[in-house]
Amino acid sequence: MPAPKNRGGAAPRSVLERVNCPADCRDLSHADCLVLAQEIREFLVDRVSQTGGHLGPNLGVVEITLAIHRVFDSPKDQIVFDTGHQAYVHKILTGRKAQFATLRQAGGLSGYPNRAESPHDLIENSHASTGLSYALGLAQARRRRGDQGKVVVVVGDGSLTGGMAYEALNNIGSLRPDLVIILNDNGRSYAPTVGGLANHLARLRLNPRYEAAKTGISDFLSSIPAVGEPAHEMAKRFKTGMKQLVSPNVFFEDLGIKYSGPIDGHDLEAVEGALKLARNLRGPVVIHVVTDKGHGFSPAEDDEIDKFHGVGAFDIATGKIHGAGVSYTDVFEEVLLALAEEDPSLVAITAAMASSTGLLKFAQRFPDRFYDVGIAEQHAVTFAAGLAMGGLHPVVCIYSTFLQRAFDQVITDVGLHNLPVTFVLDRAGVTGPDGSSHHGMFDLSYLRLVPNLVVSTPRDAAQLGQLVATAVRHHGPFAIRYPRGSAGERVVDLRPLPSLSWEMVKDGGADVLICAAGKMVHVALNACALLESSGLSASVADARFLKPVDRRLPDWARAHRALVTVEDNTVKGGLGAAVMESLMAASVVCPVKQVALPDQFLPHGSQAELLAEFGLTAQGVAAAAVSALEATEGGTARAQEAG
Repeated sequence: MPAPKNRGGAAPRSVLERVNCPADCRDLSHADCLVLAQEIREFLVDRVSQTGGHLGPNLGVVEITLAIHRVFDSPKDQIVFDTGHQAYVHKILTGRKAQFATLRQAGGLSGYPNRAESPHDLIENSHASTGLSYALGLAQARRRRGDQGKVVVVVGDGSLTGGMAYEALNNIGSLRPDLVIILNDNGRSYAPTVGGLANHLARLRLNPRYEAAKTGISDFLSSIPAVGEPAHEMAKRFKTGMKQLVSPNVFFEDLGIKYSGPIDGHDLEAVEGALKLARNLRGPVVIHVVTDKGHGFSPAEDDEIDKFHGVGAFDIATGKIHGAGVSYTDVFEEVLLALAEEDPSLVAITAAMASSTGLLKFAQRFPDRFYDVGIAEQHAVTFAAGLAMGGLHPVVCIYSTFLQRAFDQVITDVGLHNLPVTFVLDRAGVTGPDGSSHHGMFDLSYLRLVPNLVVSTPRDAAQLGQLVATAVRHHGPFAIRYPRGSAGERVVDLRPLPSLSWEMVKDGGADVLICAAGKMVHVALNACALLESSGLSASVADARFLKPVDRRLPDWARAHRALVTVEDNTVKGGLGAAVMESLMAASVVCPVKQVALPDQFLPHGSQAELLAEFGLTAQGVAAAAVSALEATEGGTARAQEAG
């Protein structure tokens, strides 16, 4: 059916088309806002189905975000998203909807708040449980400067499982700045939220007596005549006692933070009303809203695992994700399950990411040996240390970028005690479209610093299984990092490696030795073929252990004219540094060229685009090899002749 015509003969614009900045939201009627919320959901499903992205979290915060921009004046009022993956609606309402065709693509719209994109974006870090600390700092700075306006922070119930959030709340209660905290309670982070506070919030939002009791108490106290101090004190004590009876959430109020809720987070009028009241109050306020992750899109609502938290491109009608092949995570899932069947001492730990790190089957098969500690990586590592001290072998499964948060615990609680804890780091190296805070490009560097820790990376699916089998039989700490993406065939190899040594996968001659880590081994082999086609000989060593470095390396280097290291890690402190340290200790003089990621935070984009940009391709490695040979005595003429 054709669209109805307005008086001018043109099709009327949708409400979404009329919204290009936050001020446009404030001009809308309530009826228009309801239409806008629906149009935003349709827009999100359409765009994310083409680009991939964090769909479920954003479908759940449509009304919340719309209410924020109707009540507050961004960027004069500063808005912080604790987990930036829920900021898509914020981007739409702040003038960036036309850029959504480029979402998470190189040079396009970031999937997280981005300070370079808009003055409405403040925090680029996507690590959870940090938003309250950022917001407190911003609010305290405003107070010191005497600035007008509010700081608003949106924090999920999952983020309240992280220790930093509790530290910030304690400090907020002490400093008592003008701060509006929107607690977005959907009962899940990636998966259903775990922990004591989460359980309490669940009971609270499911208890219809809460609101009725709170209203009844308020009406009763209002009816007490003001007949002097004793009656007032009696009423105060009665109110406090009744609040504790029906609302154990005095947790917030005992910290000195006002609390309101729970409120239906999809009732725009109710959320707006609460935010208007909070805007006019002095001091910190928590507005507790209950939402449904994936709200309005049935495939997401029906997804009980992660509610379409982060998806690739998908079919809107069916919700089926396009091109989902066998990943390294899939292979690890099978490997760990098989090893756990043989070894009852194996236990698995995740920080709120069971599905994303390949632990769902383990959790179903061994529920008493599976621990989800919430978004609390520091606790996860020290908890693992305690389990290891008690005679178990914990396998801690965390994204590479998130283990950074527990660096001290890896050093002091596991490394210092030389405990048999296996760290499995998913999403290592260039992860692609999630951008700066998600690239796992620092792990080889920071893990190599830890005494007693074995640091490894597999070149393929089969070697991943071998490394896990080796790790769980090792009597000290052991780390395995592997990349995001396809692992090719589903190969499960449970044979442990006989030693912590490298493998010379191609002994090709005396010109150049290429030492490659992880999936870069295949890039090195392709570079070797290019060099040989130019008349140069090359060997390739699989540096599957960054620590310890193979003792044969100095002899291998002496047998070659030059050496190249290849890694999808920062150029600072990784494989290249390890190789040069080994050669220096053995007094081996050899030209070394590093092919690695630069000493900078990388933007978002596809893995292939980013790796190519920084020379991590067969052509880039071959060029580095030629350059290294040119630095050898008499090597320039030969390299130029071959080129």
